[in-house]
Amino acid sequence: MLRRRRLLEQDIFFPWEGRGALRRRLRVGRLRRALVLMGLVLVVLVIALRERQRAGVRQTRATLLDTRRLVEAYLADHQGGCPASLAELARHAKVAKVPQDAWGRDLRLICPGRREGSRYELMSDGPDGLPGGLDRIE
Repeated sequence: MLRRRRLLEQDIFFPWEGRGALRRRLRVGRLRRALVLMGLVLVVLVIALRERQRAGVRQTRATLLDTRRLVEAYLADHQGGCPASLAELARHAKVAKVPQDAWGRDLRLICPGRREGSRYELMSDGPDGLPGGLDRIE
């Protein structure tokens, strides 16, 4: 009988039962999985937002290149005279609408250019839309 009592009092712990009984009761294992999953989703969101902005910059640069060709053609047709606005340039080039950047804002045409030796400046205000901001695209 004494031997039987010893067997009943003896505790056998499996590796997952020994330490961390409080963590097990609080279900920290599930919480850890949820936190890892939320962290992974956050990283994917950050990467997606950054790629979306970079795609907008690439699209705006392509639009700027196309518009530069239109401006050069206008300057050649009008003996170096600048268009009054991008709307006039669009009418001259028979384009359906005024060129816009990836964020839906009209491009800026400054004629004559502010820099020495430049006939014009063509730019976008960038994602924040502030004229002359640090993220403008030229």
